[in-house]
Amino acid sequence: MDKNDLGSFGEDAAAAFLKQKGYLVIERNFSCRQGEIDIIASEGEYLAFVEVKLRKDASHGEAREFVTRAKQKRVILAARYWLSRNPSDLQPRFDVVEIYAPSGPQGKLYFRLIRDAFY
Repeated sequence: MDKNDLGSFGEDAAAAFLKQKGYLVIERNFSCRQGEIDIIASEGEYLAFVEVKLRKDASHGEAREFVTRAKQKRVILAARYWLSRNPSDLQPRFDVVEIYAPSGPQGKLYFRLIRDAFY
């Protein structure tokens, strides 16, 4: 599985996980000049802009640590652009889904949802 396939696998797994948690996925892989958003979903009164990080393990740092400040800024700019084209009364928030796959994509996956991960 190449990097693009792994990314798609992780986003598919995260979308299914979020649905189990009660999120309604609105859009996936939104991309614009400002940046990219892996998943846009609603949860109650919130509109979540979700970054997905898939790692084998945390030996080189927690997956969320790879959502750098520069990446956060790009996601925030992309979210602002998305909201300018899709007005919503929902409160925006930025979440991160960490996925750990110690045995690879065919093995058991471990998820961690971090709501309000950055501003």
